[in-house]
Amino acid sequence: ADYFVICGLDTETGLEPDELSGENFEQTPLRRTFKSKVLARYPENVEWNPFDQDAVGMLCMPKGLAFKTQADSREPQFHSFIITREDGSRTFGFSLTFFEEVTSKQICSAMQTLYHMHNAEYDILHTPPSSDKESCSSTGDCNGTSVSKLQRFNSYDISRDTLYVSKCICLITPMSFMKACKKVLEQLHQAVTSPQPPPLPLESYIYNILYEVPLPPAGRSLKFSGVYGPIICQRPSTSELPLFDFPVKEVFELLGVENVVQLFTCALLEFQILLYSQ
Repeated sequence: ADYFVICGLDTETGLEPDELSGENFEQTPLRRTFKSKVLARYPENVEWNPFDQDAVGMLCMPKGLAFKTQADSREPQFHSFIITREDGSRTFGFSLTFFEEVTSKQICSAMQTLYHMHNAEYDILHTPPSSDKESCSSTGDCNGTSVSKLQRFNSYDISRDTLYVSKCICLITPMSFMKACKKVLEQLHQAVTSPQPPPLPLESYIYNILYEVPLPPAGRSLKFSGVYGPIICQRPSTSELPLFDFPVKEVFELLGVENVVQLFTCALLEFQILLYSQ
């Protein structure tokens, strides 16, 4: 790998709305997206692969920062991306996004303030006129009340809830070794969250993959040590198909057999193909 990168919440700049993600102030604050920042990278710069902070920051966390409470699911998520330069050369990125507890009292207070503002605005917008209050109370089916209960279901109370924020660790590599990078990141995350410390300091594993693990020669495999076990990456020879380290099984699971056959037919007929996804 060329770089190890950490992206997440910058406690100094605080909560900034992420306009690129399509900010919607009608959403409850926990459902909004906030700007993420590149918090750290190592090394600072590599001569043959200059670091593009804006591109890496945006592609590591394309939906910005996400906040959750202890009531929400917080399973880690893995994704990959490609940065294509003007000369056509490519750099590959692999990100593991997880949630960690917010320890900054200022951030927790800011989230609580956003909720107070949101609820106050919501009550003003959805309070029925005085002439309608009697009919609402008599029928017990007032739209404003029911909607207000719904929007407060996904709420945050600083005295009751624990606030969590998304964070991302990422490897930037010259080739697309997806499986190996995923294992490295998952084992690093496991070491951080485990009550038992890893066999060696975490920095030594990161240093190892940046400086001591070389690219495997064409047609050869390479085995190196992760935090909790060996990791293998394989590079095809020049006479084989190019490296494609992604599970084809996932394509069939997402699209189904008929759609995959149709997609393959379109590719053979050189049709234009547009993929749309959330």
